[in-house]
Amino acid sequence: MNILLKRIIDRVLQRGNLKITDPSGATHTFGDATGELVHLHIKTPHAERAIALHPSLAIAEAFMDQELDFIQGDVLSFLETVYRNMEPIAFDDKIQRAIEGVRVAVRRIHQVNTQARARRNVQSHYDLSGEIYKLFLDADMQYSCAYFERPDMSLDEAQLAKKRHIAAKLRLSQGQSVLDIGSGWGGLGLYMAKNFGVDVLGVTLSTEQHAVSTERSRREGLDGQVHFEIRDYRDLNERFDRIVSVGMFEHVGVNHYRTFFEKCRTLLKPDGVMMLHSIGRFGPPSSTNAFIRKYIFPGGYIPALSEVLPVIEKAGLMVGDVEILRIHYADTLRHWRERFLANRDKAKAIYDERFCRMWEFYLSGSEAAFRWQDLMVFQIQLTRRNDVTPITRNYMEKCEKALAMREMAHEDLVEPQQTPRARAKPKSRRRRVADKD
Repeated sequence: MNILLKRIIDRVLQRGNLKITDPSGATHTFGDATGELVHLHIKTPHAERAIALHPSLAIAEAFMDQELDFIQGDVLSFLETVYRNMEPIAFDDKIQRAIEGVRVAVRRIHQVNTQARARRNVQSHYDLSGEIYKLFLDADMQYSCAYFERPDMSLDEAQLAKKRHIAAKLRLSQGQSVLDIGSGWGGLGLYMAKNFGVDVLGVTLSTEQHAVSTERSRREGLDGQVHFEIRDYRDLNERFDRIVSVGMFEHVGVNHYRTFFEKCRTLLKPDGVMMLHSIGRFGPPSSTNAFIRKYIFPGGYIPALSEVLPVIEKAGLMVGDVEILRIHYADTLRHWRERFLANRDKAKAIYDERFCRMWEFYLSGSEAAFRWQDLMVFQIQLTRRNDVTPITRNYMEKCEKALAMREMAHEDLVEPQQTPRARAKPKSRRRRVADKD
């Protein structure tokens, strides 16, 4: 085995049960032989050298290129073994500061997300064949963290609970205008319109998602009430009662946080409410995993709260509520991974074996990061005034319970004297004059 690689593994892996068969056919054992056995085969000297020099990228690439395979265990069990052994490495203060400075500088270079670059980054992931996403997402095509109110919830139930949870924090009511920044396949916008009678504008940079969400709005008879457009949020000038953004902030980039929040403040009416849902990290600011940055989410970045909250303050917005969802995304990703692997042959027919391996590593690696590293999801409620929402959180729970009861009865959440057909059809957003301060 490559001497450098062996030294690295010996140093890192103190616990667990790992075997590695090297390109010569020799098998090496690491750890204290406790826990599930994971046995991988590094097939080529090229892969062995690459892993020694840049493991966070090269392990994934070797797996994608079939230069690394698992004799026993899989990607998830391997990453669990590694992550459970990882401890912070102590550096001299001067060395630590130097490393941190280089890392932060490189991070900012990777996240120069101009409008043109942002569109390219989004299209590289979200404009894949929609059939791929249908293989592992829920029926409503929710591609963000679900909300598991109970551990036995199905994926579809948990994604519905997520929409209830977000809607409750927005305090929606009939006739309001809502902006959905990063509207995906349209599920959240349509949910808000059907249950609250609001007028929704969803903006996305993905042509695939725009086409699907627009067709869904038309098919459900909501195209006069819910509009989806291919627009960058930075180009918007309208004013809205409510703003929601789910799973989009990870693509903004740390260089553009101030622009994002200042623009949201401009777009939000003085008595408006905004809800931001994003992946975050428990620890201090870091950098994007090399594999994720190169193959999955170019330009993406997962922030620490210490990077987000100061910018919100400077933008003139007020934080009304912060909630941390810890294991919810790990469980969401478990469902996605299991569904994808169950439909692997179908995915291979759409793309190829390399894509399937890449996607398996992406879903497994993401689940592992939420289970055994420092990733989480935060939901931040924002306002421009401190008297817009009630002073206790009871209203959120009451709204969620009311929504759940009506969903069980298959009813729309409308005023008692109205029926869904009797509800006045809101004017098209295109015909509405923009509000001004």
